Amino acid sequence: MNRQQYNSSCGRKGKCSLKILGIAIAAVIIAAMFALAAKGGRQRTVGADISTSDVTEFYYTTAASTNPAYWRQYRFYMEGEQWWFFYEARQGSHWPLTEADTVISCGAKELSQQEYEQFTACISGGRVTKREESTKSGSRGPWLYLYWKGDKGKYQQFSFADYSAQTAFEGLCEKLKAE
Repeated sequence: MNRQQYNSSCGRKGKCSLKILGIAIAAVIIAAMFALAAKGGRQRTVGADISTSDVTEFYYTTAASTNPAYWRQYRFYMEGEQWWFFYEARQGSHWPLTEADTVISCGAKELSQQEYEQFTACISGGRVTKREESTKSGSRGPWLYLYWKGDKGKYQQFSFADYSAQTAFEGLCEKLKAE
């Protein structure tokens, strides 16, 4: 390319460099926006991306098929304008276990405002990710799922912010079960 062609394709000398620089900056900005959108699409945080007032249901399930076998599920859910706690447990004292040997306990409790606030404190800071099928076998769990307003059936798999939040949640469930 000769000087005349260069000047005519870029306007004046130096403007071509600015155009290339502008295109490069725009490309970097667009790439960064896509990266942020992709990151935001992989994980949501309760209390930041999902308001605790938007949570509609929460499941916590554990199980073991070893001696003694058990299955336990805690569920927090909204019915009308009221929050409820439901639990169900199935367990046995020996192996192999038959349906007749299984002890089943269950119950439900309407939550007070204070109990609801304890529940939301436990899940705040927790992360909700895309729901995936688990291929692990033999795991005792827990398997955690959170449903929320705006949930389109995709982002429901929950993990607590840390172990202390999980143990506080388990303690709350045991206390509610005993009442």
